[in-house]
Amino acid sequence: MKVKKESSRIIKPTYEGTPPPNTSYTPLSVFDKVTYDDHMAVIYAYRPPTPPNTALELGLVKALSVYREWAGRLGKNDEGDLVILLNDKGVRFVEASAECTLDQAMPFQPSASLLALHPSWKGVEELVQVQLTRFTCGSMVVGFTAHHLVADGRSTSDFLVAWGRACRGLEIDPTPSRDRGIFSPRDPPRFEFEHRGAEFTSKKIKKDYPYIDDIIMDDVVVHRVHFSYEFLAKLKAKASAMNGTNKSYSTFESLVAHLWRAITKATSLGGFETTRVKISVDGRARLNPRVPTEYFGNMVLWASPSAKAEDLLREQLPHAAKLIHDAVSRVNNNYFKSFIDFASYKAEEEALVPTTDANKSALYPNLEVASWLRFPFYDVDFGGGCPYIFMPSYLPREGTMFLLPSFVGDGSIDAFVPLFRDNLASFKQICYSLD
Repeated sequence: MKVKKESSRIIKPTYEGTPPPNTSYTPLSVFDKVTYDDHMAVIYAYRPPTPPNTALELGLVKALSVYREWAGRLGKNDEGDLVILLNDKGVRFVEASAECTLDQAMPFQPSASLLALHPSWKGVEELVQVQLTRFTCGSMVVGFTAHHLVADGRSTSDFLVAWGRACRGLEIDPTPSRDRGIFSPRDPPRFEFEHRGAEFTSKKIKKDYPYIDDIIMDDVVVHRVHFSYEFLAKLKAKASAMNGTNKSYSTFESLVAHLWRAITKATSLGGFETTRVKISVDGRARLNPRVPTEYFGNMVLWASPSAKAEDLLREQLPHAAKLIHDAVSRVNNNYFKSFIDFASYKAEEEALVPTTDANKSALYPNLEVASWLRFPFYDVDFGGGCPYIFMPSYLPREGTMFLLPSFVGDGSIDAFVPLFRDNLASFKQICYSLD
């Protein structure tokens, strides 16, 4: 797939009436500071008829006037704290074309060719970049990159939906909520949970896992697994069997438990080695009082169930599902408030740094899962209908999985699973086994 980039420019928000001052800034919250200091990239594919690039550009200009952070830059305030400068310097807007039809490029399998469908984020200062790639059949792909320090997946998907509404001439509603006073620490603070080793670590701790420079990128392959609705129903029933309650585990918990066991088996992990799964937990519905769904920023902490490899494989699926369910349940209102107190008082005092590290190219023997199952990514309509395909870009980071609704739209789920190439054949043999 050859992609030709035809133009690249910066576009900025415009305002009705007097524009806001461009000297203000938004401080990073305690949740922003512990997330990944890196960009994320997603790919949308649309069938014709599609709106012209000018319509998408105009809609983006309007959306940026509501979501000003994306048009700003990361910088520091007078105290030296990292902030989002609301200077309206704009976002990168790229127009491109492909010398083939969308069907010839489909299905979009995870591969390095996807990187041609969005701008590179290496060394860029823009917090958002957009690339519109036109195919000879009239189809369009929107490649979108955004800096994770500014917002999490929930907020980013809300912005994309707002961009689509603006393109269709609709009012942006709801508007983002930005009240960060809800994250004020308690007085006196209460450190009810251990956050060292969870969200924070010491600068002195040696890195345990290999980095990109230590691994040939070809050693990692991203495999997309399609789980049908029927398979997921059977998986959920098996995971929930004999769990001691009348309540079933969720489809998410059941699927992650299944993938955890399958990957552990495929990698032939030593029996006494400990493996853990890092699971994103959205705090909007967990904090009391509840944080509005439209809160803009990062609002995620992580659950980390762990097990000895031999126990994980010796026990049946319900055991792994229970470990996941219990760990996620513990990341509740009390945990979030304990984190706020700890991050506000102890992290700086002890010179701690976030445990998140986007430079790792391998998490072995651990895993990390990002669930996009409840985000409205498929509601992004620029005027020609909802996307035909939505998927993450190519991220060959061993152990980092993405779960998202399949574009088939029948309740099935696609899992993007990066593995060492030597483990792929074994994983393919067992990923659909219910044993």
